[in-house]
Amino acid sequence: MGFTHHQGIRALAVFAALGLMAGLAGCSTNPATGGDSFTAFMSPDQERQIGSQEHPKMVKEFGGNYDEKDLPRYVADIGAKLVAVSEAPTENFTFTVLDTPVINAFALPGGYVYVTRGLMALASNEAEIAGVLAHEIGHVVARHSAQRYSQGMLTQILAGGLSAAIGNGAGDIIGVGANAYLKSFSREHEFEADMLGVRYLTRAGYDPAGMASFLKKLRAHSRLQAKLAGRSPDEIDSFDFMATHPRTLDRIAQAQSAANVQVVSNPTIGAVPYMTAIDGIIYGDGPDHGYARGNKFIHVPLDFYFEVPEEFSMVNQPDAVVARDGEGAMIVFEGAPGAKNIGLDQYLATKFSNNIRLTNIEKIDINNQPAATGYADIRMKSGETARLRVVVIGRGDTAYQFLLIVPINRVDAYNVGLRRTTYSFRPLTAQEKQNYNPLRIKVRAVNPEYSTATFVDSMAVEREAADVFAVLNGLEDNQQPPAGSLVKTVVD
Repeated sequence: MGFTHHQGIRALAVFAALGLMAGLAGCSTNPATGGDSFTAFMSPDQERQIGSQEHPKMVKEFGGNYDEKDLPRYVADIGAKLVAVSEAPTENFTFTVLDTPVINAFALPGGYVYVTRGLMALASNEAEIAGVLAHEIGHVVARHSAQRYSQGMLTQILAGGLSAAIGNGAGDIIGVGANAYLKSFSREHEFEADMLGVRYLTRAGYDPAGMASFLKKLRAHSRLQAKLAGRSPDEIDSFDFMATHPRTLDRIAQAQSAANVQVVSNPTIGAVPYMTAIDGIIYGDGPDHGYARGNKFIHVPLDFYFEVPEEFSMVNQPDAVVARDGEGAMIVFEGAPGAKNIGLDQYLATKFSNNIRLTNIEKIDINNQPAATGYADIRMKSGETARLRVVVIGRGDTAYQFLLIVPINRVDAYNVGLRRTTYSFRPLTAQEKQNYNPLRIKVRAVNPEYSTATFVDSMAVEREAADVFAVLNGLEDNQQPPAGSLVKTVVD
């Protein structure tokens, strides 16, 4: 085939891109592995600039800082031990505990490492939390974000010429936003972070087995959460640690072998200092985000209450409360900012959605609160048709809405239960405001006279107390905690 004009232009673009890469010294020596890595489009200075700019946004997005019991300093002290034995001992790292029950850990370029209080409630000793921190430090020291970004830029250049490389330098990189750095790394990068994590753990004197034991806890927790939400135990949420860090016990074992470090004779596990540090921290929903308790939802600062039918499983997410049953029905409760300064019926008619036209819109009253409702039949991703009913309720200067979604052939069967849900929305009583407080972790010693049932009976959780106790403490089915050990319970 002849060499066409378009092919010539494309070839020139490719050669130009390759020339640009050479000018940018595209291949650098990886400080952690000693091998070559492509980081041409993100320098260390740009990494630090990105981390500094995105850090406050990340803290805000994930519930703010959690600083009870001086937990941040405790985590920072463990992190500092790990950084000191890394290939970047003089780099400045910032360790942050985030105020969210979501179990996750991640890092931004430039040395910003995050763990959530939900993750800390799940870990049981210093070796486990150090394994999490060491993994994230490995991502930073190996410059995995710079590699991923640079490879993405190279792909754009080769696909579309030089235009992808022409811009405002660091400004364009920062414009990508922090969410780009929460996406899963490649299997190669995850393996490398595990290998480096094992290296740092071992050098700092911790038991590297903590990385594997915590992974088992994560898998058990993910399965339990899916079960509580009425989903398959094999499903994983998009912000779950297992989703952003897809790893297996086999790969961790391979990483331990690849780390090629000698474990000290008496490695630190650190169960007592760790359990002491987390004794009393909040478990589950915090006061600023409302409490999902069984089939009830209570938000003290915003002063409202509602409940869903008993057969629904409810999950309090960062921007909505979502409840599902096992028959395909779903309830979503969320804010309705578009209804501000507009009639609620007009909001449903013109502002609710650009793609869904609600019909039979009418004004109603819910416990002396102005409201409006309407519905539409919609096509679900599965291809099935469902009835969407929207109920928007005004509360002073703000508004909230229920999205009630049920299979079209079961609308009548759900009618009474879902009406009770919407009409249960009301202000809290003065007594309720005093009665509802966050649940907390309570650490207890295992007395020889105690059985597992002793601890399970004390758990202040609404559902599956035995499973929650087992997952929190890394226990297998019917396994008893050893006498003299420390276990975590949940108290009100």
